[in-house]
Amino acid sequence: MHVNGAASRIDSYYAYDAAQSARDVVALLEVLWERGRDGASPAPVSTPQLRVLHVLERGEGINLNALCKALGAAPSSASRLCDRLQALGLIESVRSEANRRERYLRLTGEGAAYLAGLRVRREEALLDAIDAMPPTARRALAEGLRGFRRAVRTTAPELDGAPSPRPSRRD
Repeated sequence: MHVNGAASRIDSYYAYDAAQSARDVVALLEVLWERGRDGASPAPVSTPQLRVLHVLERGEGINLNALCKALGAAPSSASRLCDRLQALGLIESVRSEANRRERYLRLTGEGAAYLAGLRVRREEALLDAIDAMPPTARRALAEGLRGFRRAVRTTAPELDGAPSPRPSRRD
């Protein structure tokens, strides 16, 4: 029993240490993400606007009510976000053929290109950092992140619709 108790405390220590390290990495990723977004265009979109773009990318052709639900935002707030994104040419509002009073939102070609460029810049920033790691640390990171992703999907099944891993440029 004593050995199991000690192992449990050690496991708890490592879990806490891993959580603290993950918190620090998330903060670093936020900085890298902002750098990628700031270099995207003369008028980079705000974080809430970027969320709108990601929602529309996953749910092409949704109406404002569905967008509000996905964002957890009031219709007036979501509408203002969409107005700004439309002014930038990143999204468009299209009238429904089935119900002429209903309008659907979708990314424009420019909006899709914005997100694609953003992903490229972010991946490059990550690759620069990961390339600076020793090979054994890179392998451990990849293995640890795969395990973390599996654990999150097990403990938070609502995230099953979250973006799935894309094939690596190096595969």
